[in-house]
Amino acid sequence: MTTILDPTAERSVSARPRLARPESLEGLRVGLLDIAKTKGDIFLDRVEQKLTERGLVVKRYAKPTNTRPAPTALSQKIATEVDVVIEALSD
Repeated sequence: MTTILDPTAERSVSARPRLARPESLEGLRVGLLDIAKTKGDIFLDRVEQKLTERGLVVKRYAKPTNTRPAPTALSQKIATEVDVVIEALSD
């Protein structure tokens, strides 16, 4: 017998449809999520610079560790404060 472990920490699989991407970022609040991977903050610094140069509103967020999903409170905060999110997956 083979046991397969799911590393996502989800108790049950939930099917969620993808949200449509916005046609433009103009007028949207952009969240930048640092997932605590090495040099991700450097990448997001540059993204933030480029977005603010375009006049966009940018908010920064950070996960406490890259080994776990974002805490529910952080996810809820992001969902209420911004319209779109860019995550840093750099190493």
